[in-house]
This record gives sequence, C-alpha cells and structure tokens, in this order.
Amino acid sequence: MTSDIESESAQAVSKGKGRAHDVTTERTPLLAAAGSSRSLPQHLTPRGQRRLGVLRFLCVFLTTLLICIILALAVLLLLAWSYFRSSEMSPEVILHKALVLEGPDRVDVLNISFSDGIWVEVEGRIGLDAGSVVGVNPDPQDGVLDLMLKGLGKWGVRNLEAVTVQTSTITISSRTDPPVFLANLTVPPLEIPLTVDPPKEHRAWLQRISTPVLVQPTSKTSHLLHFAQESWKNGQVMVTTEVSTVDVRGGGVDGAGWKRRLHRELTDVVTTFSVKVPELPGFPHPGRNAPIPPLADLVTLLSFQLSNNVETNNLSIKAVASVVDPAPATFNLTTPSLPFIISLLPLTPPNPDPNPNPIPIASVQTRPFSLTHPNISLDITGHVLPLPSNGDAFPTFSKFLTRYLSGLSNPISISTPLIHDMTVELAFPAPNPKPRILQNVTIRDMKIKPNSIGSTFLASGTVLAHVVLPKGMDIDLDVKKVLPDVLVFDGEVPDDVDVGIGFGEDIPSANTATRAPEFPPLPDPLPEGAFGHIRPDDWVDSRCVKVDSESSEGSEFAVSAKIVDVPLEVLPGRQKEFSDFVSKIIFGPGATAGILGTTAVGVHVPGIPGVPDEPPEGQEYSDGEMSHAELGLIELSGLPFRGSVKLGKGNLLQRLRRGSEEKWKDLEKDIENQKREMLDRWKKALKKLPHW
Repeated sequence: MTSDIESESAQAVSKGKGRAHDVTTERTPLLAAAGSSRSLPQHLTPRGQRRLGVLRFLCVFLTTLLICIILALAVLLLLAWSYFRSSEMSPEVILHKALVLEGPDRVDVLNISFSDGIWVEVEGRIGLDAGSVVGVNPDPQDGVLDLMLKGLGKWGVRNLEAVTVQTSTITISSRTDPPVFLANLTVPPLEIPLTVDPPKEHRAWLQRISTPVLVQPTSKTSHLLHFAQESWKNGQVMVTTEVSTVDVRGGGVDGAGWKRRLHRELTDVVTTFSVKVPELPGFPHPGRNAPIPPLADLVTLLSFQLSNNVETNNLSIKAVASVVDPAPATFNLTTPSLPFIISLLPLTPPNPDPNPNPIPIASVQTRPFSLTHPNISLDITGHVLPLPSNGDAFPTFSKFLTRYLSGLSNPISISTPLIHDMTVELAFPAPNPKPRILQNVTIRDMKIKPNSIGSTFLASGTVLAHVVLPKGMDIDLDVKKVLPDVLVFDGEVPDDVDVGIGFGEDIPSANTATRAPEFPPLPDPLPEGAFGHIRPDDWVDSRCVKVDSESSEGSEFAVSAKIVDVPLEVLPGRQKEFSDFVSKIIFGPGATAGILGTTAVGVHVPGIPGVPDEPPEGQEYSDGEMSHAELGLIELSGLPFRGSVKLGKGNLLQRLRRGSEEKWKDLEKDIENQKREMLDRWKKALKKLPHW
C-alpha cells in the first residue's frame, strides 16, 4: 500500500513544472539512481568528458597490465622452477634419459694430418626431450593446476625451440682400472632441438644434423687394439667421457635476444657410456667371450701387378684388395687417399730375435673409396722402396721372392704414417694357382762319362729352361747365374713325385762372397726311380733372353747355362738302377732320363732403388770375392723344376779329343779307337759298382 502511494506521488511530481530536483531518500530504488548517473555526462563540460575518457582508458590499461604481469611472473616462476629442477638433475641423467642420438648415418673423412688428427664430417639425428628435464611431460596423476602449469611450461619450451651446447675437448677413456686414454674429440658449438612429450614408438621428432669433428686418437695403437678386442669379447663398448666445461645457452648457434639470456655452465662433467656391439656383416657374433676375427681373415688380395716404370726407372705396383665391410647397410663412409708402408718380416734372421725389425719394401696409397656391401674394393698404387743397406735386407727380400715364386705365402706388416705405433701383420698370399716358373727344362747335348780312373762319373751339357713369371709380374730381369740341384731318374719323373722338403733351399748370406752354399741334404726317402744326383760345385754363368708371348701370364724368358764335367753322384743303394740305365744306352736303343730338382739363381732386376745396375768398375758377375748384393743381384733359391733328356749311345761314347769333328775324315780310324777306349772305360767303371 505504501509503495503504491509513493508511486503515485512520483508520477505527480514528474508531471509538474519543469526541472524539479528528484528527492532521493533511503527508499529510493537503486536502479533509479543508476539510471540518473548514466545521464550525468550530459551535464559535464567537454573538458570533463575528456578527462573521464582518459580515466576509463587508464583503468582498462592498468587492469590488463596487471593481468600480464601476473601471467609473466607465473611463467618466470615456472621457468625458474624448471631451471632449478634441471639443475638438480645430473648431466649423466640428462644424457641417458633426455638426450637421444641416432647414427652416425654417414661419416666423411675430410682431412688426415699426422700432427693434428683426423677431421671427419659426421651426420646423424639428435633431439632433447626437454619435457623430461623440466618436468612438464604429462602424468596420469596430474591435477587441473598441474596441467595448467605444465601447459605454460610446454609453451615456454616450444618458444625456446633449441639450445646451443659448446664443450671443451672431450676425453674418452676405457672403463678399466686404471683407465686407458683412447682419444680426444673436439666438436664445434652444436645446436640441439628441444621437444616435449615425444612419441616413444618412432624417432620422427629427431632432427638431422651434420657437424665436423676432430678425432685425435692415442698414439699407442696397441691400447686401441686391446680395447677393441676386449669390447668384442664383452659384447659392449664401455667408455668414460670427461669434459672440463659445458656451456648451454638458449636458442640456436646464431640466435640473439631473450633466449640467449637463458644460460647454464657445467664444469668437470664425467659420464659413462655402455653401447652394445651390433652384429656386423661378415663377423661372428660379438660377446660370449669370443675373440675378434684377425684382420687377415677380412682382407683378400684380388690382383697384384708389378711392372717397370720407364719414366721413373722404378718398379710400379698396382693391386686390388677386397675388405669385408663391417658397417651396417645404413652407414656410409668416404675417405681420401690413405698412405701405407709395406714391410717384410724376416723369417729366419741371422740373429734370432722374437721381435725382428720390419724391412720397408713398398710405399702404396689407396684411391678415395666409399663403403660398399658386402665388401669394399680398394684400388692400390705405389712403388718399390730402396732396399736398406743392413745385412738382413737382401736375404729377406730374396726369401720373400723365392717363397712367392714357389707358391708360398709370406708374412708382411702394414703401417701408416698417419698413426704412430700402428702395425698390422698379414700374410701376403701366394699366386693361385701355384705358378710353374721353370718350364720345359732339359739338358741339351748331355754327355756322361766316367773319369780317367773310373771312380766317378761326370756330366756335361747345356741346361735350358723357359722361365714364366706369375700373372701380374710384367718386369724385366736378367738371370746372371744359376746353381741347379738335380735328381736323375730312369725314365720320366712320376707325376706323384715332388722335391722333398728342404732340398735345394739353402740361401747363402748376402754379406758373404758368391761361393756356392753347402750341399743341402738329399730327400729322405729317395724318390722311386731316382739313381743320380748332379750339382755343380759353384755358380754357373748363364744367359737370359726375354721372349715375346701372348699368354696371360707374366714376363717370359729363355735361360741357358753350360755345365762341364759336373760330378754325377750315384745315389746310395741305387747302383743297380744306374747300371741298368747305362746298359739301355750302350746295349740298347737309348733311354730317357727324367730330371727333377730345384735351382738357385742370381737375378738382376732393373728398377729396384739402391741396387746397382752394373757390377763395380773392374768387377764381373763371376767374381767370387764379392757378395751378390754388392754385384746388384737378387738371389733366389729352391725354384722347382722337372723335365727330361733323351740319351743315346753318342751321349756316353763321346770323343775325348776336341777337334775331331773338324778332322773327321782324317781321324776316322782314331775316332773308332776312342769309342772302343770309352766303352772299355764304361765297362771298368760299371764293374766297380757294388752290384755288378
């Protein structure tokens, strides 16, 4: 009732005169007061209205700024909390749980320096799970406030995008007691991309990077080899890394602004790594305490060529080797030319030494190569080095060539000037199939006669041989001397009979004069059918002529040497075989004598530095007072051969006086008398044999 009366009074007043002031009482509705306040600016002056607009703008601005400051403080507090949280995490935890590395996918060798080390370009994939470091990765137990705070943290990490890490030299050592230094690594500043909550099932979030790395391995290669062997046995690589300083800054390498103000420096960072050795193609399974395969099992010499270089007057080397590629199929590697020194290892040094000094024999280098599966093909070129002047060089080189030409492998060592103390021992393979160096061996115009008293038998004639070097040895040579050691058979030499071990293999020292070595022992047991042994007391001069050939083998030569009145020793217990053989010739149509043995040769090879092309002035190759080394001859021995000789009555009943051919008609009667005399001498000599 009261409200109605008041309402009517208000209407009456509003209908009255003009601009009566509203009376506001404690019962006046608030909306009415508000409505009257909105109309207040209409009564303000223009200046007042401007002041009121400014106040309104300031109010809105300050309110917004306050909200931004609150949000910024929240973000800063979150970042600070994240920073202190990451500070509490050890570098090892970050490296093992947050930093993800995959690869390397490619390694390019940029430069190899003896003093500085090896520069390589490494390509791989990298990423840092910053969410796990600062603790903003989602958790099933997160509440609403946790989700809001972590959302702000993720926003901050995504805006930071990456961090730049710069380290001092990284030292890598083995995890042994005591630790063994393996290598130093120098890496330029590295930009690492950041992410939060990365997927676990794939690595698509990793970013591909490529960076140069300087590798400075230890000079003690034996430590590296021992470490590799132990790692293979254990099935994992276990190392410790030490870095004196690690500088971490926000943003990229070339970044600037607020990101760079986020900075952290770590000192004396020590971490340990254990990486499982992967299964490698061509290798047995690592681990299980199994030894690493020797390098000799991984390298195969596919071809070898030695030739005279006319321009340099040297011996040039070309070879192709195959190496098992141990890297995964996804790994690529390119290298520049790599130099190596090939050395010979003495087999029987004059003074036995368990660690004989290698004798450098060749300098070679590989052409730049890349990894190919399953094998890497290496093209190798080089040249023969001068032979050292020490006493072991010539005998060792001679032994090497002798064994190679006889179809036997030789021990060699390979080193590189790029790495100190790195020597790998391998077997230089023999030619396959086994070469037949001496072919078509025979004795032309062979004569056999007893001496004047009939106590021994003497052989004369011209030894002929066709020398065929193994495939790839396209060189010039000149056989100056020979020293054959021959077994004589009744008939052709059986196919299953070969020279006994040790027969004809004695090599006189290059420091001694060129007198013949001591007689080597005869084969034991004696081959079936053998009855005689022929060996000159001294070296025999020979002639050598290079012959043209269209075969696929190496260079070919014709060699001849004349032997005169060389003793023919009847083998012990083979007198009956000898007399039967002689009887076939004297009383029958003739016989075939098989010859089997070895020979030593003194060879001059043009193009070997340090070896004189000619004997010293006033000296001859036949000079027995000078060593073969001084004469510029390479001495080979034990070169096997086999052949045959056709013998008739004329080979036994030879004339005793020279010149009878020229005076045949005048001395015909005398010749017949000589034949009868020689026949009587043969009969007397044969009667002296025990079985006659």
